[in-house]
Amino acid sequence: MIRVCSVADLDDRKPVAVEVGDGHTPVLLVRDGDAVHALRDLCTHAEVSLSEGEVTGKGVECWLHGSCFDLRTGRPSSPPATEPVDVFAVELRGGDVYLDVTAVTNATTN
Repeated sequence: MIRVCSVADLDDRKPVAVEVGDGHTPVLLVRDGDAVHALRDLCTHAEVSLSEGEVTGKGVECWLHGSCFDLRTGRPSSPPATEPVDVFAVELRGGDVYLDVTAVTNATTN
């Protein structure tokens, strides 16, 4: 697990982009109340940054073509995307956010 930020650094339901690990994995963080979600910051349809999109009631919406991805599972809930985005393991410790970008889950591995 790698510390990426403080929970206090995240505004509720506002997407934040970070790069994690030696491979500089692009990650989208979203705080939703007491939970923090981490997804690969790359739309599976158009390969653009999801962190530039908007968090809606359904998840995070891609700014380019409107695909929406569930924050918990990475599954797309609206076209044109048909493939899920990777979801990373998140752990909150003492007010800090830790990620494991090697522990990937998505709709095809859940």
